[in-house]
Amino acid sequence: SRTPAPISRARADELKSDEAPLEEVMPAVYKQLTDVADTLEAHYRDMQDIEFTVEDNVLYMLQTRNGKRTAAAALTIAVDMAKEGLITEEEAILRLEPAQLDQLLHPTISPNAVRDVVVKGLPASPGAAVGQVVFDSNEAAHLAEAGRAVILVRVETSPEDIHGMHAARAIVTARGGMASHAAVVARGMGRPCVCGAGSLQIDTEAGVFRVGDREIKKGEIITVDGAEGEVLFGEVEMQQPDLSGDFGLLMGWADKVRKLNVRTNAETPADVKVAKEFGAEGIGLCRTEHMFFDAERITVVRSMNLAGTKDGREAALEKLLPMQRSDFEEIFRIMGDLPCTIRLLDPPLHEFMPHTEAEMEEVAQSSGMDVKALKAQADALHESNPMLGHRGCRLGITFPEIYAMQARAIFEAAVASAKERGSKPVPEVMIPLVGTRKELDILKAVVDAEAEAVFAETGTTLDYLVGTMIELPRAALRAGQIAETAEFFSFGTNDLTQTTLGISRDDAGRFLSAYEEQGIYEKDPFVTIDQEGVGELVRTAAERGKTTRGDIKLGICGEHGGDPASVIFCHGLGLDYVSCSPYRVPIARLAAAH
Repeated sequence: SRTPAPISRARADELKSDEAPLEEVMPAVYKQLTDVADTLEAHYRDMQDIEFTVEDNVLYMLQTRNGKRTAAAALTIAVDMAKEGLITEEEAILRLEPAQLDQLLHPTISPNAVRDVVVKGLPASPGAAVGQVVFDSNEAAHLAEAGRAVILVRVETSPEDIHGMHAARAIVTARGGMASHAAVVARGMGRPCVCGAGSLQIDTEAGVFRVGDREIKKGEIITVDGAEGEVLFGEVEMQQPDLSGDFGLLMGWADKVRKLNVRTNAETPADVKVAKEFGAEGIGLCRTEHMFFDAERITVVRSMNLAGTKDGREAALEKLLPMQRSDFEEIFRIMGDLPCTIRLLDPPLHEFMPHTEAEMEEVAQSSGMDVKALKAQADALHESNPMLGHRGCRLGITFPEIYAMQARAIFEAAVASAKERGSKPVPEVMIPLVGTRKELDILKAVVDAEAEAVFAETGTTLDYLVGTMIELPRAALRAGQIAETAEFFSFGTNDLTQTTLGISRDDAGRFLSAYEEQGIYEKDPFVTIDQEGVGELVRTAAERGKTTRGDIKLGICGEHGGDPASVIFCHGLGLDYVSCSPYRVPIARLAAAH
């Protein structure tokens, strides 16, 4: 043929003329071609894409270059070449970009599928899923229990939607950025998610969502492509991930060279188990508030909120104690002797209050309150700027009995696990949103008192740590003083980015793309850490913390913990670990190895 044809060594055996295999028609040329392919591959130490021509039985080599490849092919080629001795294990690790692993860990849309794009938003969580449109979390949970595949479509999500998000195959929101509630929770669950689809107009009363002149009704089938940030109409052909032995082998090589430990952000047994199977070396963030939104518990939590006295709150907390204890027992059972950082209650109390008329009536009936009085109480808890309001350690300062109950549940669970299974759980109790050492002093005393009481009652003593999440600029600047009390720092870079840049992560999706396009921010600062601003605060806090307490444990638990560029930045700072969503654990392991 006079027409150049690209060829790789792997495809050489498949080349044919119009009538017969090249090997039979021109055996000498075929042998020469395969020998040249071997020589080129050995020389360049990579799979080659070759162009050649044959004229009058003479082989002419025209061009060679490193061949393009999918993530699955890159994995196979790197491992095969290392086995053959063409490259080292370390080089094999570097041949696969950490971000490519997303293609291996989730279902994806077939490359040949027809894509009827309804709306485009932010690629908030990778993977793809098919299901029927649902606008209500309760309905999503009900339909999922009946065996239906559902896609939850919301203006935005809140902690009250957790059960619906668990039930859904994927999540789509009109508002929110890459670090919004929907995005963070979806990544943790391994659910595909598209956020910030601004042209999406949802009409729940009519049971439809509209994009321009197009209308999609509740119950109609859509496909969500979280990697591309696209919502497609109808059921689109999918391909499932295939994690072969090569994946485990390459990750084992990565683990041998990396210095950073990798933990997970997880609190449900299912998520904790997935993370451990993906190689998580502990829990870096267990968000206890997610446990409060269970259908059986939310009523008790609301009773606690409505109680006007300490005695009333303690009565409700007494009912919550065994529920929290059972949660922690299950986590300690799965994680064994691995460290578990458990954050005490963080969100403002108003998030647990009923919002709809039906919910108001239900709570009023169960609590014996008048609906009007209940609404007044809910209004009293309302805050103009709740992310900077009565939340985090401020709840513990004003209502120490809440943190006391949670601390007791943690230590009772740890002791029970130690006695029943012979393991030695390592609880690391995290106080959130600390800005001053005094806040931490007061709340550490609450935690220590509960630990001493439980150890005395059970006759068992366990090691534990009390530390804080650094998520406020003041905390970063005063880290040296805070480290006099804190035994570990965990950098909550989601909120630290918000408070440093003065940008709401839930609203940033409306304008950050313009900022990236104009080069104001090179990348979305909620995806890749802003090294010059937020990163400088992390560096300052780490240095000052170590100066005060040389053995202080330092980690990062914001969503940046699963971003390869941010992981490499954390390695450079000398942090002990990064923590990320379960499905991003392999990505962080490979990035740490890089």
